[in-house]
Amino acid sequence: MNSPAENKCETPQTGTELLGPEIWNLPNLITVSRLVLSLVLFVIIYLEGWWKTSAALFILAAATDFLDGYFARKYNQVTTLGRILDPFVDKIIICGAFIFLLERGPDTGINAWFVLIIIGREMFITSLRGYLEMHGRDFSASWSGKIKMGVQCVAVVLCLLSLSKEAPFDSSAFILLRDISVWSAALITLYSGIDYVFRASRILRNKPLS
Repeated sequence: MNSPAENKCETPQTGTELLGPEIWNLPNLITVSRLVLSLVLFVIIYLEGWWKTSAALFILAAATDFLDGYFARKYNQVTTLGRILDPFVDKIIICGAFIFLLERGPDTGINAWFVLIIIGREMFITSLRGYLEMHGRDFSASWSGKIKMGVQCVAVVLCLLSLSKEAPFDSSAFILLRDISVWSAALITLYSGIDYVFRASRILRNKPLS
């Protein structure tokens, strides 16, 4: 899942174009569809019993993140709204999925400390990025951020499948794989946050704010 600076390289629309008719292009419609899918996903998780369906829906929603960025670049349909909405929806679906999994109890493999790490990192780095870009500094996503999102998505899918209590998702080997993915997501999330802090420090040293 991509940050505003990560996957929209062209000059975005500004001013009144933010809410003009141009915003209803294919990339933005795909992004909005991802938001709708995420809300449906949360309802299904809350209802319980539809774990494989939830996993499939999450995979579909995550896949649309690639599509909106691809079409925005391919057809030069970058908008200010798209740059804002895309990362916002990404954070909703990832953080929301982990919160709803936490609410389901310990069988999900998700604990409160893990959710705090995920949400804390996202809030801090988003604020840091906004501050730097507000002052004209480029703070696009790094490889650690991309890997972090990928590992988090894998963890969500494995946690959802582990709740189905059906073979092979109820096996001890699968539960171990799920737990490894959760710990990996926690570690790469922490590493990514530290990496971004050091990047911000280098940016400010090389080009201090006036």
